Amino acid sequence: MEDSEKRLRHYSSKHEILLVGEGDFSFSLCLASAFGSATNITATSLDSEDELCTKYMDAMDNVSILKRYGCNVQHEVDVHTMSFDNNLGLRRFDRIVFNFPHAGSRFFGRESSETAIESHRVLVQGFLENAKEMLKENGEIHITHKTTYPFSDWRIKTLAKKEGLKLVQESEFELSHYPGYTNKRGSSGRRRKSDDYFPLGECSTLMFK
Repeated sequence: MEDSEKRLRHYSSKHEILLVGEGDFSFSLCLASAFGSATNITATSLDSEDELCTKYMDAMDNVSILKRYGCNVQHEVDVHTMSFDNNLGLRRFDRIVFNFPHAGSRFFGRESSETAIESHRVLVQGFLENAKEMLKENGEIHITHKTTYPFSDWRIKTLAKKEGLKLVQESEFELSHYPGYTNKRGSSGRRRKSDDYFPLGECSTLMFK
């Protein structure tokens, strides 16, 4: 008998899910734990395995558990080029998820600076450009993002519209909905700072088709 569907918020065990920009892989593990399996999940990080070990205390333990769940874990995946990646580019997904995108060391200065905001917008635009090529029919791209200033100046909805994507839902994000997920700064090569969480404040998950 076919396994029954299990859900966590916007995600289903029947969805083929691609997660990008994972920090310590705790969001991927949260979904896998809810589903009781991760054979439908591909979880990726921009970091290499060595960088993960340096930056996050729990990352490799989380990755090990994910692999036991059957997750396809990949490292050094750049959202700007992932649609051309030999291991990803030919696949199609029901959900492509980027939680709290951040350009990290690609900029210097305050979050409110024009340089920082433009760097973040370039990151998101590159992600959307690639992700839309990797969707199944009726698939969705999800970006979870802070909605207050200066993050609101990224204008993610406008970026998506330029890529021919339509906003189909905006849902308030609550950390408590995802047991075990810990949001990480990830912007420093030093574990002490990268492994810290950051205050979320008001956040939403934007869903595009």
